[in-house]
Amino acid sequence: MNEHIQFLQAFLKNPLHVGAITPSSPELAWKMIEDVQPNKENVIVELGVGTGSFTKLINQIVPDDKSYLGIEISRDFVKALKKEYPNLMFVCGNAAKLQKLHEKSGLGKVGYIISGIPFVSLPNDVGDEILQQISSFMDQGCMFRTFQYAHGYYMPSAVKLRKFMHARYGRAKKSQLIVKNVPPAYSLTWQS
Repeated sequence: MNEHIQFLQAFLKNPLHVGAITPSSPELAWKMIEDVQPNKENVIVELGVGTGSFTKLINQIVPDDKSYLGIEISRDFVKALKKEYPNLMFVCGNAAKLQKLHEKSGLGKVGYIISGIPFVSLPNDVGDEILQQISSFMDQGCMFRTFQYAHGYYMPSAVKLRKFMHARYGRAKKSQLIVKNVPPAYSLTWQS
């Protein structure tokens, strides 16, 4: 099925879990994996995999099946992802349970967390739980990268995420506006 149609159907079915109506562009995907070099001791965890816009490029840099864990809440997406990328490990689960999902995977230390989670559209308590989970990995030393759409950059939940991360890990490295994305977006990176 066409990735755009699949994404739109998922959005219409559950707009709180799918925060956009179209997949991320290749330009945003390249920015999201910039300087990421996963291996067994620096596993990349992708949160909110969706239809695999970032995964498509991550698949090109992952050296083996012990260097990647994709977490996606939609069973339909996970089923399609496992078929498309049989060499990568995907789990159907909630990012608010990130530590348990990682432990269960048996993979090594997490070096990178790449997030496609729509924090702006999440209920506050769910967003807080996910940020606490991310923090536990950041405290062990890893990079966290997410993106925010330009039109939602100053929404309370977007500001809250940045304040939370800034208080713990300093100012984000913010990319230039990626205009070849619908809608335009910034990537935000924190390194512990």
